[in-house]
Amino acid sequence: MLRATLRFAVLVWAVLGAAGTARALEYLSVAEAAVGYDTPSRQGRPLWIVLPQTPVEMIVSTAGWSKVRDSEGSIFWLEQQRLVPRRTVIVNGRAEVRQRPEAAAPVVFEADNRVILELLEPAPPGWAKVRHRDGQTGFVRVVQVWGT
Repeated sequence: MLRATLRFAVLVWAVLGAAGTARALEYLSVAEAAVGYDTPSRQGRPLWIVLPQTPVEMIVSTAGWSKVRDSEGSIFWLEQQRLVPRRTVIVNGRAEVRQRPEAAAPVVFEADNRVILELLEPAPPGWAKVRHRDGQTGFVRVVQVWGT
């Protein structure tokens, strides 16, 4: 009996330990306006409407639902069908988008707080290549945006 209990305890520890290991952050974007809920159910309490293209960080997925965090740290549930892998970022404060990933490069445009930019391709460390909805592209420092 003691041996079976010990084996069970080791199994539980192994499963819970594996679940608690670090994983890479996964960011997604909201495809179309969606309701954020307090539980993974349409019968849950609706919290607010999440705008299209809003970047969110995936915390956990269950049958048809994803628990996510937004740029302000709010945690809520969205239906998985409302999420797409297309990556976007949201500006924190004000961001200067430059021609090249260099601090001295000319500024292409400036983006105000809460502006959503499409994340394009990998860039040198500390930078993200982005596109504004009007088509302008450039490089922004990752500390000026959330969702990278």
